Amino acid sequence: MKRRTDLQTLRDDSGAAAYVVVPVAEYAALVAKARSTGGRKTIPHEVVSLMVNGFSPARAWREHRGLTQARVARHMGITQPALAQIEAAAHPRKATRVRLASALGITLEQLIL
Repeated sequence: MKRRTDLQTLRDDSGAAAYVVVPVAEYAALVAKARSTGGRKTIPHEVVSLMVNGFSPARAWREHRGLTQARVARHMGITQPALAQIEAAAHPRKATRVRLASALGITLEQLIL
């Protein structure tokens, strides 16, 4: 394996690696790659964390956006209890998912149910 020689490691007082210095051009390329999603929309870490903790994707996105059930329900033209049922459902209908994604301001692909 070829080892890079243009990186510099800065160590703290105990000798542990604290920072790595990379050439500016490489740093810019890494940042550009990290920001590029190839046209895909991503799912924020907070949403994924909420889902791991047991929230449905619908509820995780709603809470991430700081929206109430009542507000999202109004946007969808349904009642708050109906939205609560959608959030609890294992597999809402596609038409419902489309309306929900629109109300949450996300793509259908981001609303992985």
